[in-house]
Amino acid sequence: MIEVSGLKKKFKLTKDHKKNKLDKIDPREDKDYFHSVTDVSFYCAQGEVLGLLGPNGAGKTTTLRMISTALKPDAGSIHIGGENIIKNPLFGRKSIGFLSGSTGLYGRLTVKENIEYFAKLHGMSKAAISSRCDELFDLLDMHSFIDKRAENLSTGMKQKANIARAVVHHPAVVVLDEPTTGLDIMTTQTVINFIKGLKAQGTPVIFSTHHLDEVALLCDRVAVINEGKSCFDGSLEEFKEVGKSDELNQAFMNILTEKSDV
Repeated sequence: MIEVSGLKKKFKLTKDHKKNKLDKIDPREDKDYFHSVTDVSFYCAQGEVLGLLGPNGAGKTTTLRMISTALKPDAGSIHIGGENIIKNPLFGRKSIGFLSGSTGLYGRLTVKENIEYFAKLHGMSKAAISSRCDELFDLLDMHSFIDKRAENLSTGMKQKANIARAVVHHPAVVVLDEPTTGLDIMTTQTVINFIKGLKAQGTPVIFSTHHLDEVALLCDRVAVINEGKSCFDGSLEEFKEVGKSDELNQAFMNILTEKSDV
């Protein structure tokens, strides 16, 4: 289980940003800082999939980067299995499988060499690496390109390889930042089936997405962030109830509108 509570993160504004400031600014911006995340909380239990939703610029990626330990929060806590990974980031890195648009592969290595390299970084034995690679290559339908250099892969191939890299060490929690963006229908379905497999194994999965059909298909829980704050955290049914619509896009818009009017 992963529990996120009261996260806050601000970034110092540059001189150029202050000089070129537009009349209309984000309400999270003050004289010297941009408060990207001001109060974000949610949780995801064993065997659950949580969809993290919000408009562009809402603070989702900053939140996920804090969960990954790439960024240190200014306040708040993140617990995995009762361990505070802000105080123990090494435990967090061992426990989380993280995929975002900024994480990638070494272009001159083959897909197999990339996955094996990241497995070694996690201290896996040669036998464990071989077994896990075969399992992932089957699950993600990768055998046809495992000997290709990463720099020569299609978008879909790269995303499958990135997912394999992120989960090669059997993480306790998997965090995926828009994992199906830019993928074709067949590759998207492979990724969706893989997430279902993680759920069946009892692994908590957090993934951000703009595709509400994926939320309907996969998610047990939904968390919504807007302007750096949590404005919803609950089950999919509660999401529809609070959003006053069985149509998820409309429920999402209603929640954003209602919270912005408060």
